[in-house]
Amino acid sequence: MTTPTEGETRTIQRTFTRADVEQFAEVSGDNQPRHTEPDEDGRVMVQGLLTATLPTSIGSDNEVLASLMEFRFRRPVYTGETITCHSTYESVTEREDDYVFTSDLVCENEAGETVLTGTVEGMMPKD
Repeated sequence: MTTPTEGETRTIQRTFTRADVEQFAEVSGDNQPRHTEPDEDGRVMVQGLLTATLPTSIGSDNEVLASLMEFRFRRPVYTGETITCHSTYESVTEREDDYVFTSDLVCENEAGETVLTGTVEGMMPKD
């Protein structure tokens, strides 16, 4: 884990597969036809909360304990699309044993279109 600093951006990228969507549907119960029946291009729509696992993965890498996660789903995501998520620390306060922070999220598809935005508040323990 590295010390968070205001203005720092951390990034993750992922291409969701049909197997990812099927597994998430089984776990979450979100198995609407849009997530199970392919469109004319053979794709299915990725569940919004599955897309939101991108920022949670960034948090996991940094041992974040989130107290608030707020997402706004801007566009649908489909299997086979590569999504890039950027998490930027907007505020960081150092305390004795940890850091308290707020970060802004922006996730985009390969066309540069914003698919998800959000805010995360939480804390990170010091090493």
